[in-house]
Amino acid sequence: MNTVSKSKKIAIVYDWIDKWGGVERILLTLHKLFPQAVFYTSYTNLTQASWAKQLPVKTSFIQSLPNFIRSNRILSLPFYPLAFESFDFTDFDLVISVTSSFAKAVITKPPTKHICYLLSPTRYFWGMEKDYLKSGWKRLMVSPFTTGWRQWDYIVAQRPDLIVSLSKTVADRCQKYYRRASTVVYPPFDVDYWQGFKQRRSELKDQRFFLVVSRLEPYKKIDLVIDVFNQLVDQRLVVVGEGSQKRYLQAMAGNNSRFTGQVTDQELASLYSQARALIIPQEEDFGYVSLEAQFFGCPVVAYAVGGTSETVVDGKTGILFAKQSPESLRNALARYHTLSYNLKIGTITHGKKNVERFRKEAFFRSFQNLVDGVLSGDLGD
Repeated sequence: MNTVSKSKKIAIVYDWIDKWGGVERILLTLHKLFPQAVFYTSYTNLTQASWAKQLPVKTSFIQSLPNFIRSNRILSLPFYPLAFESFDFTDFDLVISVTSSFAKAVITKPPTKHICYLLSPTRYFWGMEKDYLKSGWKRLMVSPFTTGWRQWDYIVAQRPDLIVSLSKTVADRCQKYYRRASTVVYPPFDVDYWQGFKQRRSELKDQRFFLVVSRLEPYKKIDLVIDVFNQLVDQRLVVVGEGSQKRYLQAMAGNNSRFTGQVTDQELASLYSQARALIIPQEEDFGYVSLEAQFFGCPVVAYAVGGTSETVVDGKTGILFAKQSPESLRNALARYHTLSYNLKIGTITHGKKNVERFRKEAFFRSFQNLVDGVLSGDLGD
């Protein structure tokens, strides 16, 4: 395919490379689309992000800071503006920042174009401060400076020539907080990749379980699910993922909940294939795991606000609930039990068709067209 970008020098900038998840799948897709690109980030932890070992990655001075500072988002917070603003992109034709926080702050000179793929406006500045700053010392360090941080974040959000939002949900937030219109390009779902996994049975003895697949962080609201299942002692819950709240959640969970940590994609496919339903209690930016679940015929019980409202068909491939409260989630689970047979059949029948809307090929076409438009001067500020 002949494109404007094929001969151009491109940099891809991400906030930090220290884990594996839905965003990291996006980065690998961008690497396939622009194989000549060089990656820039604040720091890497290749032990936890082995997927990045083969990528050309350049890091900032944060890489040299002590690990207890580098790995703590709040302690390292004051260093990020300088880290990203210090990168030199003079020799590049295009910078693509992929960010939910600081990477959009990169500075480019007029000949270099900047496209921001916005995962979300910075959560601990806009709308989710209470979730991120629950502990007293975090509030003490950040809250007095929130107004200044918001002003800075708003200013740097004006730097990209074009903002591309992950979903309509994120586009609405971008308009609300940054006062910028953006183009929506849904993230890529690799149908061929997931099709390659056999739906073999997992090693779980109890096959009648509900499933959570998430980073175990405050804003993900997994404690809401644990609270409800502590009351539903005859229902089983399996929680997949790692995060700063893992020990806290394990301590509050009853005997009917099991934590697996990170699992392989083959194991994840098996869990999706056998679970009663996937539960998503948080306001998702997009909700990649909801697509994974539907692909394997697993219905989704999800909070109705956010990206999952764009990926789940209520009553057909899942149940959407209106409030982030124990009562609302319990009612959604009760509705699930009433409709469980039809939901399972509906998800098996319609899940793959629903997922087809988000195929990686659609992402390739849309993103490539935007890049070519910006480089040719047809798009952007």
